[in-house]
Amino acid sequence: MLNLSQVIVRPVEPSEEPRFQELMQQYHYLGALPKIGNTIWYIVTYNNEWLGLLSFSAAALKCGARDRWIGWGHRLQYDRLHLVANNSRFLILPTCHYKNLASKVLSLCRRRIQQDWQVRFGFPLLMMETFVDPSRFIGTIYHAANWQLIGNTRGYQRIRNGYSNTRQASKLVFVQPLQRNSRSLLSASPLPQHYVTGVPRMKLTADQMRSLPGFFKTIHDPRRAQGRKHRVHVVLAIAAGAILCGMRGYKAISDWAQNLSPKARDRFGCRFSDRKNSVPSESTIRNVLIRIAPVELDRALQQWNAQYGTIDDSLAIDGKTMRNAVDDSGRQIHIMGAVGHQSKQSYTQKKSAPYL
Repeated sequence: MLNLSQVIVRPVEPSEEPRFQELMQQYHYLGALPKIGNTIWYIVTYNNEWLGLLSFSAAALKCGARDRWIGWGHRLQYDRLHLVANNSRFLILPTCHYKNLASKVLSLCRRRIQQDWQVRFGFPLLMMETFVDPSRFIGTIYHAANWQLIGNTRGYQRIRNGYSNTRQASKLVFVQPLQRNSRSLLSASPLPQHYVTGVPRMKLTADQMRSLPGFFKTIHDPRRAQGRKHRVHVVLAIAAGAILCGMRGYKAISDWAQNLSPKARDRFGCRFSDRKNSVPSESTIRNVLIRIAPVELDRALQQWNAQYGTIDDSLAIDGKTMRNAVDDSGRQIHIMGAVGHQSKQSYTQKKSAPYL
């Protein structure tokens, strides 16, 4: 007889990972799964005997039912996906199907996963999600563990360069908030600092990618025409897109550009050669950015922001005195800036009148 009070759920040790993957591949109907983004593998034990396996990994990039249930917009969704984990695999080994074991395991995971995530990745989780194939299961164990059924997927499968064009079988979407205010925190503006990691990020939509180059077409190209491979408005659009997505520095911008999918490269208007769209190199990006006229670049960015940067409900206005900077009359320079509360992006900066 199994004593549920003595069942233990713990993360897999590195030396146990080959066995974990072997069992998952052998007994789970979907097979083993490589680590996707932030991932923690768990094993279920009883008197040191393995009873089950679980995998929690990066949340689904798109899930309409989940996104509507949370109530976050496109920008918030991409910036806060790291606070949601996907229960991508759950396996009770064939000889270990004891009554109430599965729901007990999910309950034990819920109690510890926030702390495990904090220790492993430096921030806590706010919610778990999972997808259940209704042709095989009806989600009984998730219902028993107080997960919420919030809808169905549309059936599109994520592939290497985006999502499939044809629908597969729709799946049930279950979620489990990890604290009472998880839902309000995920849709809050702004997000409490405790849950923020790195710089503000966003994911560009297809329309935003196509629109960016057009705002830079009036900017003068300071480079010589000889040997020029990439148009200046394309280089600037890619650099702006990378920075909007959280990249900082020429190397990070270049790496982001190199990882663009073929569809994204086409949307940016990248040069087509050798049967593919090529992106500018790091040296090309650096050469353009250090030589371009700052005033023209700022004007183009403000025009794009006026059309697409409407997610901010409020602006913060602040003034700073520039140290060791004086104007032609010998007075210190003061700068006034407007920054969006939600996006943390600067809308504009202007030289202000001197303080009296």
